[in-house]
Amino acid sequence: MTSPHDRPSLHDALLHDAPLLRHAPFAELSGHEVYSICKLRVDVFVVEQNCPYPELDGADEHASTIHFWHTIDGRVVSTLRLLRTGAETRIGRVCTAVDARGRGLSAQLMRAALEQAAGEPVVIGAQVQLEKWYGGFGFVRSGPDYDEDGIAHLPMTRAA
Repeated sequence: MTSPHDRPSLHDALLHDAPLLRHAPFAELSGHEVYSICKLRVDVFVVEQNCPYPELDGADEHASTIHFWHTIDGRVVSTLRLLRTGAETRIGRVCTAVDARGRGLSAQLMRAALEQAAGEPVVIGAQVQLEKWYGGFGFVRSGPDYDEDGIAHLPMTRAA
């Protein structure tokens, strides 16, 4: 019988196993995938950033939403969503588990989502401290800072 201590740590798994990048619309996600994606977002945004906000906002199930995520050993370690509405294409809910940061996983997700949105302008509501990071993907500030759930954000747009 194995104990949890016999399993490799996420750090070891990241060193030896390439994270699996996946994407799918909500209708194709398993219950486990939905739970794991939402759990990671709550762990990062609600618990770590101490920001109670309406996580279940209805946008995840929208027919045009495509979810992107990395898994390691069946665990979701980074995620984002690409939402197309009649008015705009938006990337949001970008996050990575604390123990998986610094390995470029969110950057891989951003590149995959932007490739999916090729030819479309894309908007984001970025946390202020990430303006330069999003700028590296071609996003530019498109308005003044604003408060969203107690965290300073700014609107950014990436041209088609």
